[in-house]
Amino acid sequence: MSATETRAVVLVVDDAAIDRRLAGGLLEKNPGLRVEYAEHGQAALIQMSRRLPDVVVCDLQMPEMDGLELVEEIRNRWSLVPVILMTAHGSEEIAVQALKRGAASYVPKSSLSRDLLDTVENVLAVARADRRSEQLRDCLVSSETVFELPSDPQLIPALVDYLQEYVVWLELCDETGRVRVGIALEEALNNALVHGNLELTNEQLRESGGSLLEADGDDLVTQRRGMSPYRERKIFVQVRFNADEIEYVIRDQGPGFEPDLPDEPTDLVKVEREGGRGLMLMRTFMDEVSFSATGNEVRLLKRREPQRRGPS
Repeated sequence: MSATETRAVVLVVDDAAIDRRLAGGLLEKNPGLRVEYAEHGQAALIQMSRRLPDVVVCDLQMPEMDGLELVEEIRNRWSLVPVILMTAHGSEEIAVQALKRGAASYVPKSSLSRDLLDTVENVLAVARADRRSEQLRDCLVSSETVFELPSDPQLIPALVDYLQEYVVWLELCDETGRVRVGIALEEALNNALVHGNLELTNEQLRESGGSLLEADGDDLVTQRRGMSPYRERKIFVQVRFNADEIEYVIRDQGPGFEPDLPDEPTDLVKVEREGGRGLMLMRTFMDEVSFSATGNEVRLLKRREPQRRGPS
């Protein structure tokens, strides 16, 4: 493979020829970069459909298709290609919108000579790491992780956040799906803690008025956590995943219960009254939910949502 083939390709998109050449000249100071040019957003998309660059540097304000529209289109079609915006004075608010919609970074045109090359090099380094991560993910056969937690409600949000990272890394779903998985896990873990290990009913919890995360020492949750046999009990969390699905198994050391919520509950008032909201959320947000015969272990399965990966 020649040195030319190994150089990173930067596509500079700007309707002003002078600005295109200025940006290109700054980038060509790095012999490891090869610069290509497009005069507007539509031309950039045509070039990208033929060959993908490693990074796109584009002006924010252009005819045909502005930088904001180009950022969205590239993110939708080639999500692994980062976009860096060149912004003029007065366009800061639009630049912020572009960052929220997927741009990797921005450089004010007033400081191109100082910051453009460094910004491109930094973004390329991160993008390459992301691509390697994707290659590594494609090599994944299976993995398993096991947690053993005390009955401490303060640990649940941190564990949920950690468990969600698996979904993000595997790209099983979009951001909404990630949040839904987190909600299902939080419900399952709270159920294991409150109803399993501490043996509290929904009615007792409501009457106590205690909050799992804001215990004041007098609430029923805190009292139970200081008593035997409740304080010795643990929550076991087993995570198994491969490239296409992830399974969470959550087990408590309580006496168990018999989950009797219908698979597709339609009477939400009845669900709330009977304390089945958590079970309903789990069954709605996960692809499979099942309980052990004793009811103190729940299995939650999330499969890859269709058409997650775009063209590369």
